[in-house]
Amino acid sequence: MSLMIGKEAETKASAYLEKEGYTILARNFHSKFGEIDIIALKEDILHFCEVKYSQKYDPLLRITPSKMKKIITTIHYYFLTHPSSYCYQIDAISIKGEEIEIIKNISY
Repeated sequence: MSLMIGKEAETKASAYLEKEGYTILARNFHSKFGEIDIIALKEDILHFCEVKYSQKYDPLLRITPSKMKKIITTIHYYFLTHPSSYCYQIDAISIKGEEIEIIKNISY
């Protein structure tokens, strides 16, 4: 997926989350361990969102166990640099064509 398509998908996902009542705290949070696409807050829960886009197949198939490990390690780094007492969860945002779906609290 090209960088431009990825950024467009993340913009769509952010707009969707805001429409659903989330406050976007950060986009593309980087660490040496990996990246979190979107960090959002809703009802005192931090949501670490992985955005996946595809035209042809289930985008969630691209969230592999090694990708989850990078996400979790990056979340730990986020809390080191941004201390917080909020509960948190990892969500996936699937974008297939124009269809957007949030899958809450994904884990392996």
